[in-house]
Amino acid sequence: MTSAWIDCSAGVAGDMLLAALVDAGAALPAVRDAVEAVVPGEVVLSCEQVRRAGLRATHITVTPARESHPHRAWHDVRDLLTHAELPRPVRDNAIAVFARLAEAEARVHGTTVDEVHFHEVGAWDSVADIVGTCAALHDLAVTDLTAGPIALGSGRVHTAHGELPVPAPAVAELAAGWQVFAGGSGELATPTGLAAVTTLARTCTDLPPIRLHTTGVGAGTRDTPGRPNVVRVLIGTPEVSPDEVFLLESNIDDLDPRAWPSVLSSLLDSGAHDAWLVPILMKKGRPAHTLCVLSPADRVDALRDAVFHLTSTLGVRELPLRRTTLSRGWAHVTVHGARIPIKIGHRNGTIVQATPEFTPAAELAAALNLPVRTILTTATTAAHNTGLTPGASLGSLGITLST
Repeated sequence: MTSAWIDCSAGVAGDMLLAALVDAGAALPAVRDAVEAVVPGEVVLSCEQVRRAGLRATHITVTPARESHPHRAWHDVRDLLTHAELPRPVRDNAIAVFARLAEAEARVHGTTVDEVHFHEVGAWDSVADIVGTCAALHDLAVTDLTAGPIALGSGRVHTAHGELPVPAPAVAELAAGWQVFAGGSGELATPTGLAAVTTLARTCTDLPPIRLHTTGVGAGTRDTPGRPNVVRVLIGTPEVSPDEVFLLESNIDDLDPRAWPSVLSSLLDSGAHDAWLVPILMKKGRPAHTLCVLSPADRVDALRDAVFHLTSTLGVRELPLRRTTLSRGWAHVTVHGARIPIKIGHRNGTIVQATPEFTPAAELAAALNLPVRTILTTATTAAHNTGLTPGASLGSLGITLST
């Protein structure tokens, strides 16, 4: 996996984010080719090294290649993206960013997405910034993107709709659910930049544990004394802690209940630590289930895809968690001539839990035509007789557990 984290503590704009990714190593020709595939012959992207408050940074300039550009609404841009020769991840991400931007503009203006006129969405420079950013992430093979809190600015800004307070309405709409702060005077975050970050980044977080490979610094147009006007991107390999897990959840009311056992089994086979159902009551009194999947950090993408593939859900919630687990291993006892595994949970060499494994016990019970509870009780007694009891020291017992 390749992880990237965006530092938006000085604000963010579409060209700044694109420049940071190019500075981090994304190939400018690949970015140009993607933009050209969507709006052929309309824009020129150039790159230069600049300084912002004493820091080196890359600045991307997007200039028109013709005197006039057609006005484009969201459906026009969507058609361009749909028919352009782009790698599928680039196309899908660009459509998602534009769709989020369009929905925010429609809400701000109190109309539908199809009816609103987009100053941002239809602008040729926004097309270049968003498509270029998605192409740069693809070129860098980024598989997990997160971002920090975003500085929005303060004061007032002049727009096509007149003078507006900062953050402008579209920016405030796009920032919903994200951690934000003022961070300085003026407009520090643009709708295009906010749409890209809040759509493409998985979550708002401090810098996650990574083995850092490279850093990219993208410059804004202004050079503000004492405050570098830059976006930074840190790229590396995630350092996954075994204690870091994610809880994936989805409320589902329209899946044939007979399918649930196979869904849970498939998720466990796909690497989930655990998977379970919680009965709930949804709107209009409909009975339903919350599907819960406890995922290792490096299996989130695969398990999310599995949930969409195996169920009828339209969305998945994701929550980062930390878990504390006992060290564990296996010992065996003999019951009616058969070996039954005992799962041992221990901490610092002291047994905390000692439990017979159910499936082998059930198989032996079936073979002997005995109740399962009889085999479980006998196995528990056998474990106790060999010293496998809570509080016992593995070292004093001289037992080496298998894993």
